[in-house]
Amino acid sequence: MSKRRILLAAGLSVVLLTGFGIADEPLKSGPQSGQTVPGPFHPLNCTGAKAGEKNCLYCENGTNPVAMIFAREVSPGLTQLIKKIDTETAKNKKAHMGSFVVFLSDKEGLDAQLKSLAEKEGLKNIVLSIDNPAGPEKYQIAKDADVTVVLYSDHTVRSNYAYRQGQLNSEAVSQVVGSIPKILAVQ
Repeated sequence: MSKRRILLAAGLSVVLLTGFGIADEPLKSGPQSGQTVPGPFHPLNCTGAKAGEKNCLYCENGTNPVAMIFAREVSPGLTQLIKKIDTETAKNKKAHMGSFVVFLSDKEGLDAQLKSLAEKEGLKNIVLSIDNPAGPEKYQIAKDADVTVVLYSDHTVRSNYAYRQGQLNSEAVSQVVGSIPKILAVQ
């Protein structure tokens, strides 16, 4: 084999191994555990009391325990998570738990799709909203994060989960839901 081919093969091997290594590394997206939630932003609410309006869900929830989800698109795993968070929010009304999903997209017709999803799945407690594809700047949502879940109370992040496309499965949903007591215990 020529020297040139050996160098090319070695270079290609490094690129492939590096690429696979990155996919296996934990994804960091959004404010991390122990950090303060960055503050107000105003997504367009598609469901909830302020449907059709830009409204600060961070402000609305104050220091209460909150499940905040940033998502790129509707998927079966996300729908499963949203339904379970909606149920947990209802179960924890006495603790004033709030929950919302911010879809980071400029897709035409997404607002109608989210209203339909809420109706079809019987969502009553979780607010579905839309913001720009990059998300609120101070929140630093990773571009390769399909779903970022931030569980917080008293404006402090208690748990953070980030998933690439296709990673949010039943096991991941159970892990997120299992962390909800962390935000309730602070109350």
